[in-house]
Amino acid sequence: MRIGEVAERAGVSVRALRYYEEQRLLGATRTGGGQRQYPDGAVERVRMIQQLYAAGLSSRLVREVLPRCMNEGDAPHGFTDNLVTERARIDRQINDLTAVRARLDEIIAVTTDPSHPDHCHPVRAGVAAVPPESACRTLVTGVREGRAHSKVRTTHPWSPPALKPWWCR
Repeated sequence: MRIGEVAERAGVSVRALRYYEEQRLLGATRTGGGQRQYPDGAVERVRMIQQLYAAGLSSRLVREVLPRCMNEGDAPHGFTDNLVTERARIDRQINDLTAVRARLDEIIAVTTDPSHPDHCHPVRAGVAAVPPESACRTLVTGVREGRAHSKVRTTHPWSPPALKPWWCR
């Protein structure tokens, strides 16, 4: 089967097939004219590769897991340990993102609820009113090195605009 046919049947791009080949996940032979020729099971293999990537596995782990998933051999030593480690990494990311979402929900509440004690005053006539000092407390939130972080940063009404929370500018 030629590369275009495999790509169409598997629902991926030709570029993806070349990448899988480069990562040693998919093999092809070359015709005399240099065209790639894939075996009959290539479409099924590509679909399995897509599922493993969708599960968050790296190319290295896909390369380890794929033969087992395609019934092409025994599981390598540490096979399950690698998958459990990957699952733990994904759990940490989920926890980090959940914490970031909670911080964002707090910011949304502060900026949209006029009765909230830290609500910022709206911009009037193109000039931001000086917010009360309590409105200049902000949670700085983000993800650094795969870990969620947040801290309270206090600015004052006389702080330069670049240091004020974005909703107080």
